[in-house]
Amino acid sequence: MAKTQRADLRQRADALLDAAAALLAEVGPPGLRIDQVAGRAGVGKGTVYLHWNSREHLLLAVGAREAAAMYRTVIAAICVDPAEVVLHRYLRRLYLEAMGRPILRSIFITDEADLTAFMNHPARAGLAETKLIAADDYLAALRDHRLLRHDLDLADIDQAVQAIAYGFFAATTLLSDDPDAGLERRADLFAEVLRRSFEPARTPAPARCASAVPRAVEAFERLAAQFDRLAYGTAAD
Repeated sequence: MAKTQRADLRQRADALLDAAAALLAEVGPPGLRIDQVAGRAGVGKGTVYLHWNSREHLLLAVGAREAAAMYRTVIAAICVDPAEVVLHRYLRRLYLEAMGRPILRSIFITDEADLTAFMNHPARAGLAETKLIAADDYLAALRDHRLLRHDLDLADIDQAVQAIAYGFFAATTLLSDDPDAGLERRADLFAEVLRRSFEPARTPAPARCASAVPRAVEAFERLAAQFDRLAYGTAAD
């Protein structure tokens, strides 16, 4: 595909994603409709289907674009302060970034049927594999630079971290009518659970953190690129 054609496709996809994001802010995931997205973007429904084959696919693309931006924000923070690479600080920032982005938060708090369709969409298959590889590479970088407890298996850490993270993300909408209430405190609790469970008792030397940054950043950049591909399809290449 010619470079100019890809650029045109991406520009059109962005316009449609912007329209879908604006609607999500108004009606939430259950209220998102293809015809309304097309109308707001000033195109026909068929144009939307040229990019995404269903409402669920479009919802996935909107979330993926926001997730790519979220990971690039996290990457930038790690590059500025290498101490952000350690497990508890990385996931604390990721939690706050996700909960601070209305689009991602709206997806997390949607009804169970919509969330199930979103999570099980076939387009997520490549993303799931990339996420596993990125998590493995990130944890391996932490282990190799002694930023994780040496007496725990990486697979066990990965499984436990996912369970803990799921609990904190899911509980955000159950604890208060206002998702922002106490958000920083919950982020601190999340970080403290991770730090006490999986990291050495002593604060690591800055040099150890800095040494882990290149591999961690590479893993997160691959993940952000995969989110881009999920959002834009061929226009992302």
